Amino acid sequence: MSNHVELGLDTFGDVTVGSDGRPLSQAQVIRDVIEEAVLADRLGIDAFGIGEHHRPDFAISAPEVLLGSIAGRTRRILLGTAVTVLSTDDPVRVFERFSTLNAASNGRAEITLGRGSFTESFPLFGYDLTKYEELFEEKLDLFAALIRQKAVTWRGNTRPPLSDQRVFPPLEHGSLKTWVGVGGSPESVVRAARYDFPLMLAIIGGDPKRFLPYVNLYHSACAQLGRTAQRVGLHAHGYVADSDEQAREELWPHYKASRDRIGAERGWPPVTRSAFDREAEGGALNVGSPATVAQKIAATMKALGISRFDMKYSQGTLPHDRLMRSIELYGSKVVPMVREILG
Repeated sequence: MSNHVELGLDTFGDVTVGSDGRPLSQAQVIRDVIEEAVLADRLGIDAFGIGEHHRPDFAISAPEVLLGSIAGRTRRILLGTAVTVLSTDDPVRVFERFSTLNAASNGRAEITLGRGSFTESFPLFGYDLTKYEELFEEKLDLFAALIRQKAVTWRGNTRPPLSDQRVFPPLEHGSLKTWVGVGGSPESVVRAARYDFPLMLAIIGGDPKRFLPYVNLYHSACAQLGRTAQRVGLHAHGYVADSDEQAREELWPHYKASRDRIGAERGWPPVTRSAFDREAEGGALNVGSPATVAQKIAATMKALGISRFDMKYSQGTLPHDRLMRSIELYGSKVVPMVREILG
C-alpha cells in the first residue's frame, strides 16, 4: 500500500426526500450536493466525486458543470467523477471539459472513466448497445492519447479519425489524473494496466476481500508490461451516524427503497433486513458509528493493499440533513481514525 492515503466521498446525486417524506426536485438535490461538497472541503476530506446518470432517481447528468460550481466554493478538495460514461460520450469533448475544470480549480480535477452500471445513455445519445465493449475500448484508447498532451493522430471505427490534431485548452501542468473504474471484469483490469492508468474498484456488495485477485492481476499485468503499477482505489457504499444501531435504522428504509427499485429492473428479489445486516457486518456496506466504519475501511484497505477509499455517502432517498451529518462524522472522526489505524 502507498504511504499516501486518500479518503474521499462519492455521490450519484440520489433524489432524496424532504421533511414531508416526498421526493425533492432534481434541481434542489443538485443544490444540496454543492453544499455537501463545500462541507467535505471544510472538513479536510481529500476528494469529492460525482457520478453521471441519466434516469429519474439520480439528479446529476452533467458532473463537470456541477464540479465547476463546487470549484468556485472550495479550496483544496480534489474534484472528480465517480464515473464518466466514456462509451456514450466523445473523448475529445470529455478532455476539453476536464481540462477546463482543471484550470478553473487550480489543478484539482480528476476523472474516473467507466462503462457505468446502467445503460440509459446508449439510446439517449444514439449508441448501439451491442458495441458496448468496442465503444469503451476505442474511446479509452483515444482519451489516453489526448492526455499525453501531444498532437494526436488516431483512427478507429466508432468516431471520425484525427490527424495531427491538438485539443484545447491544454493542461497547465503535467497530466490529468485519470482512473479506470472496474466493477468485476478481469479484462477491464488488464486494460487499465495497458494504458498505464490507476485502477478504481467499484464494490457494490459482498466481501471486499474477494477483489484481491483483481488487485494482484493489475500488479502482475503492469509487471508484464514493464512498468510500475499506478495506485489502486476502491469505491463502496457507506453511512455514518452516532451509533451502529442509529446508522442501520436510519439507512435501512432508504437503502431498501433504492435497492428494490433497481432490483425490479434487473430481476432481483426484494432485499431483506437480514441481507442488509449481513452486508453491514461482513460485506461492502460501511454503515455504523465512526469507530465501526473507520475500522472496516482500514481493514479493507489493508487487506487489498490500496491507497484510496471513496465512500458513496448518498444512499437512495436518505434526506439531505442526514447526509450532512454523515459527512461531518466521516470527515471529523472516521478519516482521522483510519489514518491512525493505517499508521
